[in-house]
Amino acid sequence: MGRARIIHETPGFINYNARLYFYHLFLPDMRTEDFDFELPERLIAQHPPKQRGASRLLHVAQTGLADRAFSDLAHLLREHDVLVLNDTRVLKARLFGKKVTGGQIEVMVERVLGEHEVLAKVRASKSPKPGSNFELADAVMVEVLGREDEFFHLRFACEYSVDAVLERYGKLPLPPYITHVAGEEDEERYQTVFAREHGAVAAPTAGLHFDQAMLDTLCAKGVNIAYVTLHVGAGTFQPVRAENVEEHVMHSERYTVPQATVDAIKQAKAKGGRVVSVGTTSLRALESAAAAGELQAGSGETRIFITPGYRFKVVDVLLTNFHLPRSTLLMLVCAFGGMEKLIAAYKHAVQNEYRFFSYGDAMLIEREL
Repeated sequence: MGRARIIHETPGFINYNARLYFYHLFLPDMRTEDFDFELPERLIAQHPPKQRGASRLLHVAQTGLADRAFSDLAHLLREHDVLVLNDTRVLKARLFGKKVTGGQIEVMVERVLGEHEVLAKVRASKSPKPGSNFELADAVMVEVLGREDEFFHLRFACEYSVDAVLERYGKLPLPPYITHVAGEEDEERYQTVFAREHGAVAAPTAGLHFDQAMLDTLCAKGVNIAYVTLHVGAGTFQPVRAENVEEHVMHSERYTVPQATVDAIKQAKAKGGRVVSVGTTSLRALESAAAAGELQAGSGETRIFITPGYRFKVVDVLLTNFHLPRSTLLMLVCAFGGMEKLIAAYKHAVQNEYRFFSYGDAMLIEREL
C-alpha cells in the first residue's frame, strides 16, 4: 500500500494491509502501511459543532463497540476515576511578513526559547541565511541566528516579548487539513476551556469537547480532575514516512506532570478508580513521567513513541479524537486498544460517517488487558 490517501468521491473503508494483530505479536517489525486507510474528504470536520460537547462518541469497550453521544461520558466514568486534562494553550504562532528584497515570508513558531527568541519553520521562495533579517507584520524586525534541522533560530529585535508579538500580530495555526483561514469561531473553539499554559502550536483536541458544565457534572459524580501540560508541536500532524515504523524519528515536546496529579492518580488507584487520559498528549506526558517504572512529578522533553507492543504503566482509559492515517497517534491508539479492535473501530467510524480529526467526534477507548 502506498501513501495515505483521502478520497474525494466514493465512500472509503479501512484498507489496512493483511499484516494485522498476530503479525505484530510474533514479528518484531511493523510496516507504516499497516496504519494507512482511506477516508472520504467529506468526513474531515472543517468546523466545530455548534456547541462544545455536541459530538458523537464511539465507545471502544472490552465487550465491543457502542455508538454514543459525548454527553454520555458522565455515565461512562465512575466515582473515584481521575480525569487527566492537558492545560496547554495554543499560541497565535503563524506570522506573515516580507524579506528585505520584498519577497513574502511566513513564520510558524514551533517553540518559544526566551523573551525574544524562537525556533520556527520559515516558508519563503528562498530559505533565509544566518545573519540575514526580515520584517514581520510591518512592525517587527527578525534576525536569523542559525538553523537546527528543519527549524530556524530567530530573534525578534524589538522591545516586546515574543508572547506579546504573537498575541498582537500572530494568527491561530489551524491544522493543514482545515481549509479555511482561522476566524473568530476558531479563536474560541480551537482552545480548550481549561487552557492556561502558553506554548502549543496545536490544540489537544480531545479536550475541545468539554465545557464547564460537563466538568462540573463529572466532579459532582466523584470524578477527580487533574492536569498535565504537554506543549503540542507541529510534528503531531506529520505522517510517518519511513517504511518500517521503528525507523521513524519522533519529534520532541515539552511536558510537565505536577505532584498534585501524581497524588491524585495514586489516590484514585487506591480507591479502585481508573486513570482516564483526555487525549494522546496527556497520555504521552503521563507515560513519559513513568518511564522509570513509577509515575514521578517533574518536567522534561519527551520523544516517546508508543506502538503496538508497548506496555502501559499509568493510563486505563483514553478519550481521543480520530487520527490521521500513517500517524504516530494512530499507532498509539492501536497500541492502547488493540490492533484488531481499533481497525474495526475505524472501519465502523467511516461506515457510520463519524467526523474526523481536530473538530471531529471522539472515541472512548478502554485499554486492552
